[in-house]
Amino acid sequence: MDRLNHYFPTLSVHQKKQFLQLEDLYKEWNAQINVISRKDIDALYEKHVLHSLGIAKIQSFKTGSRVLDVGTGGGFPGIPLAILFPKVDFFLIDSIGKKIKVVQAVAEALGLKNLEARHQRAQEFKQPVDFVVSRAVTKMEDFVPWVSKNIKNKGTHKLNNGILYLKGGDLTEELKNFPQAQEFDLSEHYTEAFFATKKVVYLPLK
Repeated sequence: MDRLNHYFPTLSVHQKKQFLQLEDLYKEWNAQINVISRKDIDALYEKHVLHSLGIAKIQSFKTGSRVLDVGTGGGFPGIPLAILFPKVDFFLIDSIGKKIKVVQAVAEALGLKNLEARHQRAQEFKQPVDFVVSRAVTKMEDFVPWVSKNIKNKGTHKLNNGILYLKGGDLTEELKNFPQAQEFDLSEHYTEAFFATKKVVYLPLK
């Protein structure tokens, strides 16, 4: 939490309380349904919360915008982003029902009214959104066809509507067919060693 407050110094008291609740909630649920690896649960804020919020370092979402989190797993990056942007509507989907059960329970415990979690595949999601976010669900060439139909034509953000994808390592080969893609190094925003090779890949789709 100290690092979270350092990197996001404008959090409200309510937001700090919500972020603080995450550790106990995920430890409790992870004991029942394994949504976070056992070795990572003690590094929840660094490897999951701060990593998820790396997207916010690249693009701040405007009030009233809509964001789809595909393959959310236990709720990342969607839940931390929903806490950070309470006036943005988030849709968190995953094809594994038990993971969505955890997301729904955590969101309810936090009182998140701007988040809807669904047991659903990306191909089945029909609503228009400004951005699609995700965390290394699959290769970009497979991911784009799943979600391109959902991106609104007209954008109002600094970046045009599209995908904000948390990835790591050398992406030269994966992105060779997407010349418009931009890579943003999270090491420019976070000093922890974990983020040395972590990136946000931005791919405009409109």
